[in-house]
Amino acid sequence: MTLQEAIVARHSVRQYIEKPIEAEKVQQLQTLIDDCNREGGLNIQLVTEEPNAFAGGMAKYGKFRGVRNYIAMICKKGDDVKLGYYGEQVILLAQTLGLNTCWVGLSFRKQPDRYKVDDGETLVCVVSLGYGANQGVQHPQKRTLADVTDDRRTADHGKPFPEWFVHGAEAALLAPTAVNQQKFVFVLHDGNRVEAKAKFSLIGYAQLDLGIAKYHFEVGAGEGSFEWL
Repeated sequence: MTLQEAIVARHSVRQYIEKPIEAEKVQQLQTLIDDCNREGGLNIQLVTEEPNAFAGGMAKYGKFRGVRNYIAMICKKGDDVKLGYYGEQVILLAQTLGLNTCWVGLSFRKQPDRYKVDDGETLVCVVSLGYGANQGVQHPQKRTLADVTDDRRTADHGKPFPEWFVHGAEAALLAPTAVNQQKFVFVLHDGNRVEAKAKFSLIGYAQLDLGIAKYHFEVGAGEGSFEWL
């Protein structure tokens, strides 16, 4: 499964079966997590066989069931965009390995004895992980291409977007978010320079979601087709 295929196939899954994640898959995930932490200056941590985070009332209200594995998304304060960008790389790898996931901003209980949050860091959210009782469903998209794009090119303003930009934006529209919102927009400037911006959100998580969407945009647009502003 390619990353493009994983973007299309990945849906949020909240119910999981009691099937342990194989050691080799855990190792592949851990290797990528280590790479992301090193490159992004993050502290993402994989937690396996820990049922308590999703055993409370909030998890039940959120319709989570059978969650025994998750990824603790931890970063320095202010690094939420990087956390989303690198964290989504791990989530798409999980999809290619036949695992299911769900970004979770609120419906879990903190378990500080199972991961370490250093001084100056914060646990932004977690991602449930495992073998889903189902593969999830694609919900109707509330936002369109026009909602997440803005053309600021001086010479080409008003002309159709280049194909790579459209593909990137379409991939971003499939990006998961921590609390079911898509508060981001991509701006095409002169040439192939792209600016990604987060919109205001009362709930929060807009910066995290922007990072997730940025990685989707990169995969959809294709390597070397543009540069970030």
